[in-house]
Amino acid sequence: MRTALATGVEPAERPILTGLVTTAWSTYVLPAAGLGARGRAVANASFAVAVAAVSGSNAERLGLRNAASGLKWGAAAAAIPVLGSAVVAAVPALRRRVRPSEDDLAEWVLFRIPVGTVLTEELLFRGVLDAASPALSPVFFGLWHIRPARAAGDSVAGTVAATTVAGVVFSWLRARSGSVLAPAALHYALNASGAVLAHLTATERERS
Repeated sequence: MRTALATGVEPAERPILTGLVTTAWSTYVLPAAGLGARGRAVANASFAVAVAAVSGSNAERLGLRNAASGLKWGAAAAAIPVLGSAVVAAVPALRRRVRPSEDDLAEWVLFRIPVGTVLTEELLFRGVLDAASPALSPVFFGLWHIRPARAAGDSVAGTVAATTVAGVVFSWLRARSGSVLAPAALHYALNASGAVLAHLTATERERS
């Protein structure tokens, strides 16, 4: 069934239109709303669900099936950043390079990351955009991070390049497993382990 997003738009143009909408949302619309961290997480997730709903893709094309395969691949992939973070935490010279954060860890790993980041980005990019154009999905995933890079004071070009490469890996996992759960598991492990490291670093500096 064709939806509002698809009506009047040629198939080849739909992923471009969707990508431009996601970039505009993350770069201009969401920041202009002036929401706090929790509000941004809810707004992001709501936006992703709305885009998925009007995309015209069914559950299979969105990667919402093949759960067993997705969990198997996801668990294997997630082990890599978890083990890497454990090594960083165990080596003082590496641990000192981690940017500290005093954000509430429980809220970060139990709500903001799974809802505002993983659910949002996996549904948008490995769900909607991968179904439409696996080649463009990583590009728009990189552009999605323009505003966060500016807000953090990081290099925009470097952040976009790094997240585009990450998008390629996530999209490969989604294609290989047949499920969005695989990249979602890796995505969560990367962000949550980074959050734990940032929290540990902040706690350590407070004690020193």
